[in-house]
Amino acid sequence: MNLIQKYLHSMSFHRSIGLVFFGSVLSGMPMPSEAMAQEIAAAHGLSLEQVKASGRQRSIYRKPVLEAKAYESPEANVQAFRAEIEPILRESCYDCHGPETAEGDLRVDALDPDLFRGEDVSWWLEVSAAVNNGEMPPEDGPELADEDRSRIIDWLSTEIQIASQARRDEQGHSSFRRMTRYEYNYALQDLLGLELDFAKDLPPDPVSEDGFKNSSEMLQMTPKQYADYMNLNRSALNRATVRGDRPEMLYWGITAKRAATRRIKTRQELDAEIGRVAETIGEVIAEEQFEEEDEEKEEEDEEKKEVAEVRPTARPAAARGGRGGRGGQSAHYLNMETGETSAASWAFRRAVHAWTPTSVPPALPEPSEYIVVLPSGQRFVVDLGNRIPDEGILRVRLRASRVSDDDNSIPSVALEFGWQGSNNSKGSVRISQHDLEIDASPGEPQFYQWDIPLSEIYPRNPVRKTVALGAPKLTNPSEYIRLHNTSLSPTAGIQFDYIEVSAPVYEQWPPASHKRIFIGSENSDDEDVYAREIVSQFMKRAWRHSVSAAEVDRKMEYFARVRPLCEDFQQAVIEVLATVLSSPRFLYLVQSDRSTADSDRTLDPFELATRLSMFLWCSTPDDELLDLAAQGRLGDKDELVRQTHRMLADPRHERFSEHFVRQWLNMELLDYLTVDRSTYPQFDGTLKDAMQQEPIAFFEEMLQNDRSVLDFLHADYAMVNERLARHYGISDVSGIHFQKVSLNLAEDRGGLLTMAGLLAMNSDGKDSHPLKRSIWLLESVLNDPPPPPPPSVPEIDLADPEILKLTIKERMEDHRNQAACMSCHVKIDPWGIALENFDAVGRWRDQIKGEAIDASSDLFNQHTLDGIEGLKRYLLANRQDQFARAIVHKMTTFALGRPLTFSDRASVDGLTAELRKKEDGLASLVALIVASDLFQSR
Repeated sequence: MNLIQKYLHSMSFHRSIGLVFFGSVLSGMPMPSEAMAQEIAAAHGLSLEQVKASGRQRSIYRKPVLEAKAYESPEANVQAFRAEIEPILRESCYDCHGPETAEGDLRVDALDPDLFRGEDVSWWLEVSAAVNNGEMPPEDGPELADEDRSRIIDWLSTEIQIASQARRDEQGHSSFRRMTRYEYNYALQDLLGLELDFAKDLPPDPVSEDGFKNSSEMLQMTPKQYADYMNLNRSALNRATVRGDRPEMLYWGITAKRAATRRIKTRQELDAEIGRVAETIGEVIAEEQFEEEDEEKEEEDEEKKEVAEVRPTARPAAARGGRGGRGGQSAHYLNMETGETSAASWAFRRAVHAWTPTSVPPALPEPSEYIVVLPSGQRFVVDLGNRIPDEGILRVRLRASRVSDDDNSIPSVALEFGWQGSNNSKGSVRISQHDLEIDASPGEPQFYQWDIPLSEIYPRNPVRKTVALGAPKLTNPSEYIRLHNTSLSPTAGIQFDYIEVSAPVYEQWPPASHKRIFIGSENSDDEDVYAREIVSQFMKRAWRHSVSAAEVDRKMEYFARVRPLCEDFQQAVIEVLATVLSSPRFLYLVQSDRSTADSDRTLDPFELATRLSMFLWCSTPDDELLDLAAQGRLGDKDELVRQTHRMLADPRHERFSEHFVRQWLNMELLDYLTVDRSTYPQFDGTLKDAMQQEPIAFFEEMLQNDRSVLDFLHADYAMVNERLARHYGISDVSGIHFQKVSLNLAEDRGGLLTMAGLLAMNSDGKDSHPLKRSIWLLESVLNDPPPPPPPSVPEIDLADPEILKLTIKERMEDHRNQAACMSCHVKIDPWGIALENFDAVGRWRDQIKGEAIDASSDLFNQHTLDGIEGLKRYLLANRQDQFARAIVHKMTTFALGRPLTFSDRASVDGLTAELRKKEDGLASLVALIVASDLFQSR
């Protein structure tokens, strides 16, 4: 076991012993400026991957530790400070930060060198960062020799590490907090076995200074909130349970054959019948209910009963800027034997005669020579009338294949739901969470299926229950489903001949969610005994620990009080269970009956199970974790490793990827981005969705393959889908799913810094915004946020015609040259200027208004960043340790659900050192955090 490993091991025992590291091993900062310049020059001819490897080898976290000393009662080494460090600071720092002048309100001469008990720790951390980064002394100040710089760094890093560990031993921390909005939702989903949105009526969670929503300092509750949760919990339990007999199942079966062969009213006929000009659009509407009857029956009265006449969608295809689909075609019927085609045209009437569903499953028709062809960008509407239920599952099955036999042109389809109650009243919403890829080859159709919870569809037609279908009124109660070919390629059409719709679908009755609560029991006829069984089992799962008989007794006393007031046994039980879910035992995390003064701050097994599941699943522990906790086995090192691997292999870990990435990178900025469509007409919702998913998909790829966290700074691969690949100019990518693609030697893509969404959210929607990009990079990537601007700083005057003539870089330089602005902006601006080759939507550009872009800028340490390649080279050569420590800090903050403090610093440095020795693997980082003393303590 080497010394760093011993250090990590020491964190789990001998809490009173501090470990001293010499030689700046754990400082996590770049080398002195002279050596830095030499390394940058040496790396200039290397590829970015080579620079990455070279920088990793030079990591100070990977170097052997020279010496270690342990102290039973650690004390500040003030003597060494007076003898060795103070003279250097007096010579190099006091002119600007001394008795005569205190720039930035900092007097180095007045700082208390006792980091153990003094009050100036935060200032010493600022000094450490400034000296390490080469920010101080400034270029025009007294020179600081590399040897002296190293002495300051050595003394500071040693004192910081020991003081941090000592303070943590003395103080401890609290992660006591309520669940976040999304954790509450996932917890109910997993507890009740229903993938519904239980938290949609909750307000958004506040965001901490670190950017996280799960921070203990932000997540407390008022009495009113408890009442709100009680109502939400009661509603959730009612949605999870059912009453009475199984509802009747309704079926709609729609074929293309009779819709294509029946008599189609022409536009002129509709004009004469309705007395107005009918609108014709290029969207096919399903007009046929499949029934076993004579195909030649043409009488008008019968046809009105059998044919689903259709209603217009939100707007005609022509209004969306094209004739039909992206390939110039509209949706149409096709006779594959004769080649005959028939486009659909229709008009909106006051009311329609939609298909009357049957209660018997329709016979599956044989494949027909008639099909519907749905080109990319087109929609197909099926009017289902006003009998679609409110609860249960809406199941839609589509027998389809792709039109093209090109395997690189795979179409995708989304499912939408809508209605049009009148000329002026309509609504539509996408109801499929993900698009389905239609990958079946032409001539070999397959069934594709959506299962949609009806209770999650909103809005519904407000007159569906108040107006009869076909009544001679101005309102229409009918509702429809709509297939939308969301593919981008003009050749990515789909073809289908049959659609089957059924609702409400229940795989069993009572459904599984009901039986998870009202468990099978031989005591079901004895209300008191049966209620105790239900309540005690539910409490264990909801409260995430074993429950005592006294705790169950208190709930049964409440059951006895409410039972006479309730309609039946089920309602009374739900009332009791709603109080279980409204208890702090469910809503709050890491709660223990032990006194906060207890010196043992180790989480008990159930608290550890909860913290682990909240970290990796954003939800409550499953039965396996709770059983291990009850057996006292979860704290075993090997078992904890096995559980971490198991949980990362479970699909629920994708919640961790989504929420950590979005909060770490502050991606809510992208949610609210408004792009100037006149400047970027190609920007659309599909592209924005892809931008939002790219960082998460990239994180997932790294997590599942334990790739180096340095890939966040630069990677020779990207994760893209067809829409994003087209935006980047990457060829041979098709479909909606993200896939890994290798990048060529061009280094304008790869890693977080070049992702379009992250660049776009730090723009103003019309042009790039170097200042926003700089601040985001410093805050999210390097964990080195700049200070807020002073209130007196003037803004750039965009009304000045002379200012408007300047490039963005020139405007920033002009602003920076003002005395009140220089000290901050000289440290901020260069990072964003290096990204100027990316426009407001993250596309690469070489010119702005015909002028070549100058993306070079000088850092405070006089190193030049030459565009994105220069930025990556600098970070990979000189800021690897800082970035590695930053992501350790960010993920640990998320894992603990609380902000990290100075007393956590030694532990974070230890985790960073171990990560760097494990080749920086992302999955390795997760495992290190879970195994750490920080994670397993309050």
